[in-house]
Amino acid sequence: MLLVAQESKNRCLFSTGADHPSPSAVLAPSPGLALDHSRWVFVVKKGYQDTDTSLQSSVITKLKGVAFTNTSELGERLWDVADYVIPPQGENVFFVMTNLIVTPNQRQATCPEVGRTEPLGPQTPTKLGSVSIPDALCYKDGDCPAGEAVVAGNGVKTGRCLKDGDSIRGTCEILAWCPVEKRSKPKKPLLASAENFTVYIKNSIRFPKFKFSKMNVLATNNESYLKSCRYSTEHPYCPIFLLGNIVRWAGSDFQEMALEGGVIGIQIEWNCDLDKAPSECNPHYSFSRLDNKYAEKSVSSGYNFRFAKYYRDAEGVDYRTLIKAYGIRFDVMVNGKAGKFNIIPTIINIGSGLALMGAGAFFCDLVLLYLIKKSNFYRGKKYEEVKSSSRKSLSSPTLNGNQSPDQLGGL
Repeated sequence: MLLVAQESKNRCLFSTGADHPSPSAVLAPSPGLALDHSRWVFVVKKGYQDTDTSLQSSVITKLKGVAFTNTSELGERLWDVADYVIPPQGENVFFVMTNLIVTPNQRQATCPEVGRTEPLGPQTPTKLGSVSIPDALCYKDGDCPAGEAVVAGNGVKTGRCLKDGDSIRGTCEILAWCPVEKRSKPKKPLLASAENFTVYIKNSIRFPKFKFSKMNVLATNNESYLKSCRYSTEHPYCPIFLLGNIVRWAGSDFQEMALEGGVIGIQIEWNCDLDKAPSECNPHYSFSRLDNKYAEKSVSSGYNFRFAKYYRDAEGVDYRTLIKAYGIRFDVMVNGKAGKFNIIPTIINIGSGLALMGAGAFFCDLVLLYLIKKSNFYRGKKYEEVKSSSRKSLSSPTLNGNQSPDQLGGL
């Protein structure tokens, strides 16, 4: 008995009823689906390439721009990069000061924790108060233990409770840098013209696996190129950006953001197909606001910090000018991936595709031959029983295949 498998053409036939005479068809995954998957792996995902995601990157930033201001605290003043850029050595994070609160001529002495500029309440708008610093609130000297630091304050308590006139409530006297910092928030940005400042972002990258390096700056001997160009689609290798454009591309308004500060992310993406020319490996920039721009009314909105400039007078007394700086912090983030042809992933993905093309029929046969109740019916349809017959002799018409061995032996 000989069993011959019939061609199923990826269709699995089995009877769905006990005595149902007509078979039902189940369509297994076709080779076309496997080919589509293989095409997606090779064409879209570039499965024939080896990849390197361990990008090595260096970022150098440099700002340019000047601004002029005229205020009661500072008078007429010109601001350049040495004044408003922090830190002065540009790296992948830099800060541009756009607003500030100045408390000049501070010296170490005793003074009230809260001054007259901070009202105690609506009924006493010009008297000493401490609503903004609850730990400095006092009614008697015993409320201000000597040597105890004021929580969220500016100094150490001296043991005295200072009151204004016949007020019941007062503020603790402290040893600190006096006068203490003003608590009022700015009404408009001092350095509003910072919108027109420029930043030069130099990015050098390297993919160590392929020993490939590149920069985002045009390779040219023209010294005036970087002095006159600005980044655009026409000049993708001129990484000089207007700060106002960066904030606008991030979806924010520069003047609103400059009032109390914020954080902007600058993303540089390098996705390089090294099977192509090096000129096809180009940086792509994107910009986003990283702090919560919808929390402008929140007490935690904006971005600020404090620093001081110290000096000493002719009598040897130390003074300082305290500056609370508001501004925009820029975070430059670089990532990327490079790919290049390699025979090993190519063979692996070809083998996977070939295996997938035969997997559908194999799985269907496995289920129908061994797992269902009607497996005998499907086996009978898949395999055909063929009876073998003896060879007929062309020269003897009596050999019809029905002779016994004895009859054949007598011929």
